[in-house]
Amino acid sequence: MTTLLEIRDLQKSFGGVHATKNVSLDVLEGEVHAVIGPNGAGKTTLISQLCGEQFPDSGRVRFAGKDITRASGPARAHMGIARSFQITTVFQDMTLLENVSVSVQAHDGHSFRFWADAGRDAALNAKAMTFLEEVGLQEKAHVLSREVSHGEHRQLEIAMALATEPKMLLLDEPMAGMGTEESQRMIEILKRFKGHKTMLLVEHDMDAVFALADRISVLVYGELIATDTPAAIRDNEAVRQAYLGEEAA
Repeated sequence: MTTLLEIRDLQKSFGGVHATKNVSLDVLEGEVHAVIGPNGAGKTTLISQLCGEQFPDSGRVRFAGKDITRASGPARAHMGIARSFQITTVFQDMTLLENVSVSVQAHDGHSFRFWADAGRDAALNAKAMTFLEEVGLQEKAHVLSREVSHGEHRQLEIAMALATEPKMLLLDEPMAGMGTEESQRMIEILKRFKGHKTMLLVEHDMDAVFALADRISVLVYGELIATDTPAAIRDNEAVRQAYLGEEAA
């Protein structure tokens, strides 16, 4: 398989504390690669360096064969990196369809048109509806986003990310704040994209991680202590002691 994302010796410190310390890993095209670790392990800092919110103190990031270590967030998005956040970032007073239409509009190079136009453009709406269908929200296309559940917000955010037609999805705790039923629904949605969309998944929900991941990397205090298959990670004694504990039993 082709390496889509290559991270080498990534370091980032805050006041002498290493948020990421010599982190090196590859994400292969088409795989779901999960990053797990306890709170404070450096997962969010790692994601921030991959999407351009923060730059590393040292190290290198390559995406699709290009060095993006110092590239801006918009430049990375243009290259095909889409991020979903721990906290939903949708427009509350727009319908689900309008939210996705705005993402389609921006991707198609019309981001300076008035957002209101997105809701009246038949071609945009048709394209946006296909992304809502992919996450199972087509029946609520004309409902205001503030009127749907938290889980549906997260589904909408995935649809908005897909609307940018990314090469890779950075999923920052997509199950955060969800109940069991909502989490299972999200797992089933993400399973549909396995093999078709490259995903880097940061997640605390270990059921989701083991259901989705092709490979798992484990961060502890900013350092990568293991990268392997889910079965190997589950049986790794160092990982169990550092993080998984009885959850992996």
